[in-house]
Amino acid sequence: MRILILNGPNLNLLGRREPEIYGNVSFEVFFKDLQKRFPAAEWQYFQSNKEGELIDRLHEAMDGADAVIFNPGGYSHTSISLADAIRAIKIPVIEVHLSNIHARESYRHHSYTAESSVGAIAGFGLEGYALAASWLLR
Repeated sequence: MRILILNGPNLNLLGRREPEIYGNVSFEVFFKDLQKRFPAAEWQYFQSNKEGELIDRLHEAMDGADAVIFNPGGYSHTSISLADAIRAIKIPVIEVHLSNIHARESYRHHSYTAESSVGAIAGFGLEGYALAASWLLR
């Protein structure tokens, strides 16, 4: 199975940004561990702070991936365009959030992108990506 991990804005700062919320491990370090834990998957990774680039990558995933694990970051709560792109691609997308968005500020409680995804995982830190991978590879 070809799995694309797609990370949105500010996730390039993992390990340095608000470690009390997001932890102190960079995504690059975690990604290497994830690849070792799930060798049956063919992994791809892309991160962007730009909404349009994330939309383009979702469109490209239709032809280059079997599933997407997507952390849209703050765009979850604002982007109808990303939600529409998820609906358009016809492959499973699982939304992941490192923090429990439902236990944070009220504007984080709603996710447009989760409404378009097959499922959403929040609050388990980086392990949320592994939970999503386990479901996809079952």
